[in-house]
Amino acid sequence: MNTIPSVDLADFLSDDTSRKQKFVNEIGKAYEEIGFVALKNHFLSDQLVEDLYKEVKAFFALPVTTKSNYEIEGLGGQRGYTSFGKEHAKGKKEGDLKEFWHFGQEPDADANLTEEYPKNVIVKELTNFNTVGMEAYRMLEKTGIHVLRALSLYIGLEENYFDHWASNGNSILRPIHYPPIKDEPKGAVRAGAHGDINLITLLMGASTGGLQVQRKDGEWIDAIPQEDELVINVGDMLERHTNNKLRSTIHRVINPPREQWSEPRYSIPFFMHPRSDMKLNCLQECVDEKNPKQYDDITAGQFLHQRLVEIGLIKE
Repeated sequence: MNTIPSVDLADFLSDDTSRKQKFVNEIGKAYEEIGFVALKNHFLSDQLVEDLYKEVKAFFALPVTTKSNYEIEGLGGQRGYTSFGKEHAKGKKEGDLKEFWHFGQEPDADANLTEEYPKNVIVKELTNFNTVGMEAYRMLEKTGIHVLRALSLYIGLEENYFDHWASNGNSILRPIHYPPIKDEPKGAVRAGAHGDINLITLLMGASTGGLQVQRKDGEWIDAIPQEDELVINVGDMLERHTNNKLRSTIHRVINPPREQWSEPRYSIPFFMHPRSDMKLNCLQECVDEKNPKQYDDITAGQFLHQRLVEIGLIKE
């Protein structure tokens, strides 16, 4: 396998039960083998994608002094702006060569959450930035819930098993700017090799290449979706919950060749998190004699806190 498999959400949404099962089998097999797929026919329109990139590029083009006004202390980077080089991959000291923004959940009035999410930070200089960002957030969340429904069926659960936990979950939409590289990076890359924390990640096609996925044999392959596809991968929470049945694959964003150092890179992942009180205990459907329980019991909120400490966004 030298590229990530492509699947079509229209198959899952079809009234044809054989097409629906075909999607379930394809995405489940892909997530067992490599942990990544490219997905077409999601809920993001071309216009919404275009509008979002326009707003994101306009924000990152603002002066550093303006952007820094939106870096809110005490939130662990959960909302608003995080400045260049502040985050690093687990186990690394070098900061990633990026700056980013976080849009977060705006829960329904009747969500009955056990925690209160921070408010989103409003950018005064850009009238449409927050509106467009949250519209994309909703469409990505809708897409993600359908992917989780397919995975529920693949595992042997009720189709709507994840609906309650993922709806009104602690998900994050993260527009990222990798500025042009001006000097020889000393051990730093645009994003160090890592696994994502969450259930699944939905990635809108980046403005340039660089994303690589590590196969089981250790080889790195380029993840290059078509323009109309999302890259969707399994995160550590789902790997843990499925007792390693579904794989959270290590991936990275490598630095471009020197002749492309002058080009910025933009990327917009949606990290789909459940409600914090969701138990990530190994599902009994994924435990047997050949694959005994691999992890201690933990909630999503506890696991998230551990990982935010490990990657340097919050202090213990």
